[in-house]
Amino acid sequence: MLLSQAMSEQFIEHKSQQLVFYISRYLRGRLPHSELHLFVWDTLEEWAQLHITPQQPCTRREQVFWHLIHQLEYWPEQQLRQDRKLRRSIQDCICYLKGLGIAPPDCVGIRP
Repeated sequence: MLLSQAMSEQFIEHKSQQLVFYISRYLRGRLPHSELHLFVWDTLEEWAQLHITPQQPCTRREQVFWHLIHQLEYWPEQQLRQDRKLRRSIQDCICYLKGLGIAPPDCVGIRP
């Protein structure tokens, strides 16, 4: 159990850094939506290979991470590019994953 918890925390830490990089580039118009989409699906595929049990507790960082993943797949590209409120919410989550600020209260992501 502790090994799988350590693996999931390590995975979230590593992938959070990558997610911040990808989203930041996307929001600045330096990464096509298709690349962002591929990153999300690669991340989901890698997560599935870890075989994490649903009983394992989820950290706040992990909740924000999965919330962001969901947002990127749920909203169409036009919404992600143009909706200021959505972009602000995404930026708040990115700041938290970077260790700046607090976790936004409305970020309640769950594991896939």
